[in-house]
Amino acid sequence: MQAESLVAALRALRDTADGAGLALEVPGAERARRERVDLVHQLDDYVLPRLERLDAPLLTVVGGSTGAGKSTVVNSLVRAPVTPSGVLRPTTRSPVLVCHPSDTAWFADTRVLPELTRTTGAGTDHATLQLVGSTALAPGLAFLDAPDIDSVVAANRRLAGQLLAAADLWLFVTTAARYADAVPWDVLETAAARGTALAVLLDRVPPGAEREIAAHLHEMLVAHGLGAAPLFVIPESELVDGLLPDAVVAPIRRWFDDLARDAAGRAAVIRRTLDGALDSLRPRVAALAQHARAQSDAASRLRADARTAYAAAIEEVDDGMRDGALLRGEVLARWQEFVGTGELLRTLQTKVGHWRDRLTAAIMGRPAPGGDLTVALESGVTLLVHSAAGRAAEAAARSWRSSAAGTGLLQSSGERLDRVSPGFRDDAERTVRDWQGAVLDLVRSEGADRRTTARAAAYGVNATGLVVMIAVFATTSVLAPPIEVAVAGGTTVLSQKVLEAVFGDQAVRALAARARADLLDRVAALLGREEDRFAALLHRHATHPDDAAALERAAAAVERAR
Repeated sequence: MQAESLVAALRALRDTADGAGLALEVPGAERARRERVDLVHQLDDYVLPRLERLDAPLLTVVGGSTGAGKSTVVNSLVRAPVTPSGVLRPTTRSPVLVCHPSDTAWFADTRVLPELTRTTGAGTDHATLQLVGSTALAPGLAFLDAPDIDSVVAANRRLAGQLLAAADLWLFVTTAARYADAVPWDVLETAAARGTALAVLLDRVPPGAEREIAAHLHEMLVAHGLGAAPLFVIPESELVDGLLPDAVVAPIRRWFDDLARDAAGRAAVIRRTLDGALDSLRPRVAALAQHARAQSDAASRLRADARTAYAAAIEEVDDGMRDGALLRGEVLARWQEFVGTGELLRTLQTKVGHWRDRLTAAIMGRPAPGGDLTVALESGVTLLVHSAAGRAAEAAARSWRSSAAGTGLLQSSGERLDRVSPGFRDDAERTVRDWQGAVLDLVRSEGADRRTTARAAAYGVNATGLVVMIAVFATTSVLAPPIEVAVAGGTTVLSQKVLEAVFGDQAVRALAARARADLLDRVAALLGREEDRFAALLHRHATHPDDAAALERAAAAVERAR
């Protein structure tokens, strides 16, 4: 039952790690992605299948540097040319697994290294695992000849690391000329950190230098916490039919034969490597969770940058609605046509009733200017909104480009986020037209009151609605004193008196405020859809805020299950 709980917890950890988004280009992102892939692969390739079958054959992965003689060693151990060797580099194009024929079924099953396709013929690519049965090996023991850990081919290097992580035992092959190279020791340090069982073979040692070089290599192993690893030395030897002489390879072959016959010894090796892999999960997941937090923090900053840019756009539209600028130019000209220009403005201050008669006549006799005014208002507001949206897109994109994370996202988006989306102007025009219709509905609603119905009817809903729209854009307050509203040729005073004449002065402020708030809400929704382009891009690529905590919970669940 405990084993079942542990397997379930490990599967949950595997899925959580695999689902953690690490797409943003923050410092250390590339390494974190590799570590996540390594973690998922080791769980898939080794930990989970090994837990399900502790009695399965022991897998020894033979790894090392380019030209170290790995394939020759494997061939010599099984006394047959089962894996290709030669002078061309890289030689091993696909991994070769050699085992006793009775163990072939275990490795043919995709529970082990599930991403690799099985074949009994020669493999030609990195996605193929060639299976070779050999009676030279005792049951319970298998060798896997891996690609070079320092290969010039990146796919070779990645596969070598994946295969080493799937091993019960590493047989690490190096040479007298290259045993101190940096790359092999990076790999060996990984073995030490993960508690992997290890044996080291020092190949091609010049005659007479065996003791000195072996002693130095042992000192290095001790310094890296690997002093308990068996060390085998093979002197420079002439190959016989491509194989090392039996006398040279006898000590290491004997060690493996003893291991194959000793079930308890094999179990101890398997248990050591499995425990080491499980022990390594907590710190590896902790590092992954830390990076997931960095990703989430970067995403939050990018999200805030976009939100700030579009909040500024809404504020810009609000300011543009209040400062009277919309009522200059074309809108003012159409308004003056609509109400009768100068003479009407002079009479407003002395006699509202006389003004109302003239306004009604103007409306009833000349409907066309009202239509022109509606179009002019629509055009002005649309231009204001479009300009604000364009500046917001530019500001958001500019702030994103200040970081590698944002730059990478913008490059992956497939669209120009630094400008308004296609069709935005049409959407803005439709939004303004819808608002104008809503203002007319508001006038009808307010005019339904018995005290105002007759007066609203005298002016007409359309005419009164236009006056409300003008009042919305006139000033910060429709009731501002004349000295503050010199803008737009006295339009504010005009609008104020029309509204007072129809609805009464108590309702004027609330009416204009409602219309203004409604327009701002509609514009905010429109700009919100533009901002959502940035949010959607983040959603597709960014780490979820809970990913780090989810990783830590999954790792803790594994510890409890152990």
